[in-house]
Amino acid sequence: MQERMQFQKYGIGALVALLVASGAAAQQGTSPTAAIDAATVVAKVNGIVLSKAQLDLALRLSGLPDNEAARAALKNELIAGELVRQAAQKANYAERPEVRQAMEMAKIKAASQLYLRDNVRAARVSEEQVKARYDAFITSAGDKEFKPRVISVKDDATAQAVLAELGRGRAFDQLARQYSDAPNKAIGGEMGWISFKTPAQEGQTQGIPLALAQALTKLAAGGIAKDPVVIGDSRLVVKLDDVRPVQIPAYDAIKDQLRQQLEAAEMTKATAAMVDKLATAASIER
Repeated sequence: MQERMQFQKYGIGALVALLVASGAAAQQGTSPTAAIDAATVVAKVNGIVLSKAQLDLALRLSGLPDNEAARAALKNELIAGELVRQAAQKANYAERPEVRQAMEMAKIKAASQLYLRDNVRAARVSEEQVKARYDAFITSAGDKEFKPRVISVKDDATAQAVLAELGRGRAFDQLARQYSDAPNKAIGGEMGWISFKTPAQEGQTQGIPLALAQALTKLAAGGIAKDPVVIGDSRLVVKLDDVRPVQIPAYDAIKDQLRQQLEAAEMTKATAAMVDKLATAASIER
C-alpha cells in the first residue's frame, strides 16, 4: 500500500548503498582475523566483512521494499562500493583537497540533521486523520490498478538513448540499472501498484505526477511510452508492466503505513515552519 500511495522521490540514488559500504566497513575496522558472527556476514571483499546491519541500513535509506530482489541488488551495490573504497584508499585519495572539503560538508549536514531531529516538533497524527486518509484513498481509487516501471534520467538525450536501446531489444530492467538515477533502479525501475480514477486529474492520482498517470492510461500491458514523460528536471521512460481490477486492502492491514506517511508530512511542515522562524530572526542579504 505504501508503494501504491506514494511515488518514489528521485534523488537519493543507488549510490546511497555505495556510501554506506564506503564508511561503515572502514570505521568498523573489520579484518580477516576479527571474530565475526557468521550469521551477520553478507559478503567479504578482500577479507573486509560487509554485515547484515550495513545491508539493512542501505535498504532503509534506499526506500525500496524489503524483499529478496532488493536485498540481492543492494548487496551487489555494497560490494561495488567496498571495491571502490579500497581502491581509493590504496591510492590515498582521502588526502585530496576535494575529499577533505566533502568530508567537512558531510559533517555540517550531519550536524544540521541532528539539530532538526532534536528541535523540530511535529504535530501528533490522530487515528481520525489516519482513517480519513484511508477513506480519501478509497474515494479516489479507480476501477483498475496499474503496475508501472520507470527509468529516470536528467536530460532528453539520455532518455532518447534509452528508448533507442529498448527499440533494439534491450531489457527494460537492465537499462534501469544502467541509466536510472532513481532509488528503484536496483529493482529494475519497478514501482508498486497504483490506482486512480480516469481520466486522470491533478491532485487525484494517489501521489504520482499527473503526467505519469496520463501516460499509463494510454498504454496496454507490456507497452512502453514512445516519448519520455517530463517531471520537473527529470525525464521518465515509462513501461506498463500490467493492469488488473483494483484491489482495496483492509484498513487494519495498512493503517500503520498510512500513519507513517502522515507523520512524514507533518515533519516536513514543522521543519518548514522552524526554518521560517529562523529566517525571520536572521539578517539575510541576497
